[in-house]
Amino acid sequence: MSILKKSKTKTSARHQIAIEGVRDGVLMLPGNQYRAIIEVSSLNFELRSEEEQDAIIDTYESFLNSVGSSLQILVRTREIDMDKYLADLSERLDYEEEDIYRAQLKNYDEFIRSLITTNKILTRHFYIIIPYKSAGKVDFELIREQLNIKLDIVAKGMMRLGMHTTQLSSLEILDLFYSFYSPTQAKIQPLTDQALQLIHTALVEREESYAR
Repeated sequence: MSILKKSKTKTSARHQIAIEGVRDGVLMLPGNQYRAIIEVSSLNFELRSEEEQDAIIDTYESFLNSVGSSLQILVRTREIDMDKYLADLSERLDYEEEDIYRAQLKNYDEFIRSLITTNKILTRHFYIIIPYKSAGKVDFELIREQLNIKLDIVAKGMMRLGMHTTQLSSLEILDLFYSFYSPTQAKIQPLTDQALQLIHTALVEREESYAR
């Protein structure tokens, strides 16, 4: 008899990944835990001089010492769907009347198509996940205030390193999780703003019903 048994209890993906909701850019997890997520621009460390690299390392070390709490660093690599780009390129080729430009576009189109047959076109994004845990059920505005204090510290630390930060909105957080748990589907069928808004609204309504 196999020790692997199919569960008779159906659970949603949201329960499996333990998300209670997303509200005003704050990810809500079980156990009164909350997360804010910021996207951080990249820094080409290898192109810097040795003196600049040493200065960056010292600044980064100083930043870590100033945070005073744990942080999670996430590097997310996603494959880019080139179909739409190639379709736009073909459309430009159809409407181009100048022979010299048509030849250039055709050569470029052939180059891109040959490139993606043997290589995946990837994009890389960098995130810092900032945690907060409350002692019990507290006002949501207090949670946001505490997270904003940490967000400000992290943003200023990244700025000293020459990097820019942007806090993810509720819809962007949902899209990030969608790309994690349905990577193939996310590539061929990205979530629309309307679909993200419906998911977000359902989560907010669920959280408000628990609060009442």
